[in-house]
Amino acid sequence: MIIKSTADLVKDELPIEQEAMVIPEDGGAVSGLVLVDIINGFCTVGAGNLAPTEPNTQITEMIKESESMARLFCEKKLPVMVFLDSHHPGKPENPYPPHCLVGTPESNLVPALEWLDKEPNVTIRRKDCFDGFLGSIQEDGSNVFVDWVAKNAITSVKIIDLSPLYE
Repeated sequence: MIIKSTADLVKDELPIEQEAMVIPEDGGAVSGLVLVDIINGFCTVGAGNLAPTEPNTQITEMIKESESMARLFCEKKLPVMVFLDSHHPGKPENPYPPHCLVGTPESNLVPALEWLDKEPNVTIRRKDCFDGFLGSIQEDGSNVFVDWVAKNAITSVKIIDLSPLYE
């Protein structure tokens, strides 16, 4: 059995090339923004088992960049997808301790991004695994992320992901 990486799975569904992104000023190509796990349980001091225990400059800068990019995309009415780590009690995500439980502040956006809940061009997706792409697969085999890209005719994506800070 061949096990594919997430990047390979995404490439199977979407044509991907990594390059610099220019957000068009006119109605041409559509750019999308994806924010991954910029939530209290990973970013807010003392907010949970995987939250920082003291202020972290790298996380603070990432939040500022995320807010700046989100505001730009929302001003231009461009599509934004937000993935929130949200787990059900008693359903562990090994090797991690319980974290970001559904219904707790841990699984919510950091305060600087809470306004995204009210934006019409923003899709918020709660996921119960470390991978937003895999976590978007529905029972019928469709994928919320792939459908979002297709529905919005997105040609380029900017991804801001907290995960590299924990690797």
